[in-house]
Amino acid sequence: MKLKLDLHDIFNRGQEIDKALRGIIDEAVAKKATLVEIIPGKGSGQLKKKVLRFLDQKDVKALYHRVEKDGDNWGRLFIHFRWNTSTGRRGR
Repeated sequence: MKLKLDLHDIFNRGQEIDKALRGIIDEAVAKKATLVEIIPGKGSGQLKKKVLRFLDQKDVKALYHRVEKDGDNWGRLFIHFRWNTSTGRRGR
């Protein structure tokens, strides 16, 4: 399952960005999604940096497996999750 979050509409509202990011991560965990696509857009790169700082927080980082920056489109990030199918728990 893949989830997607486009941040274009809320790019200049910091609290809403954090809330949206937390919401999509929580949804991915609840639904055991394997991939979340986050689109901060290209712009100046500040929003992408904010997203990466959010994802680097210790409590958030514990929830996902890895972050991939799209080599073809630098306005997009992929968050990969790994789930153990036999136990249903998250794997590292």
